[in-house]
Amino acid sequence: MNDQTPFRPRVGLFVTCLVDLFRPSVGFAAVKLIEDAGCTVEVPAAQTCCGQPAYNSGDREDTKAIAKSTIEAFEAFDYVVAPSGSCAGMLKKHYPALFKDDFDWETRATAFSAKVFELVSFLVDVRGVKGVEAAFHETITYHDSCSGLRELGIRAQPRQLLKTVEGLTLKEMQDADVCCGFGGTFCVKYPDISNAIVEKKTVRIEETGAGTLVAGDLGCLMNMAGKLKRQGSKVEARHVAEVLAGMEDSPPIGGRG
Repeated sequence: MNDQTPFRPRVGLFVTCLVDLFRPSVGFAAVKLIEDAGCTVEVPAAQTCCGQPAYNSGDREDTKAIAKSTIEAFEAFDYVVAPSGSCAGMLKKHYPALFKDDFDWETRATAFSAKVFELVSFLVDVRGVKGVEAAFHETITYHDSCSGLRELGIRAQPRQLLKTVEGLTLKEMQDADVCCGFGGTFCVKYPDISNAIVEKKTVRIEETGAGTLVAGDLGCLMNMAGKLKRQGSKVEARHVAEVLAGMEDSPPIGGRG
């Protein structure tokens, strides 16, 4: 008797630091979406940071140590998926270059990076997901994060899935692909410049008349949500995974004003 059970790829979920510490619901939403796409999901307990803060600060030795730990934790999976273009970009684009003088680790890092995908890109580009069964009765606007857009080519994929969400209306903002000013350690090193950038972004958000801001990177969302709240705006922020998973009743990022 032949086993007709369909193959379910084994996915390791890279949760990300910000999701783990500030917005665990994004992780739960990611699990639901990946499982709905026909995969099994595991969350390796040994995972930590992707190493991007150390990398951006020029600390290559600590970044290498973090990268080795991450590769070892996820090496056995068919895919590695992160609900963040920023973290996925670090894992996929920058890990192999860290070990260009170490053949063994460069080989492992290259094989690892080939399995890494940002969440929505994985759903659409790898698993062929055309739509979701979810409802979100609100007008939204979408921000394209720098790393997701420029490093991983993520732009059409989230919009494709968002347009299948019941009750959702997407209104594009002007300069949707312009940086929000967060930039990881950039906002700490250059706070005045960062603030000027996010002020321009919130103007564009408000111009749409949308009630909800959606994006695929929690760092960007926390930055913009914080500025909007300080400005007294009624616009709420949510991660794209939460919207696609139908978490309509979950509180917005940063809470309600």
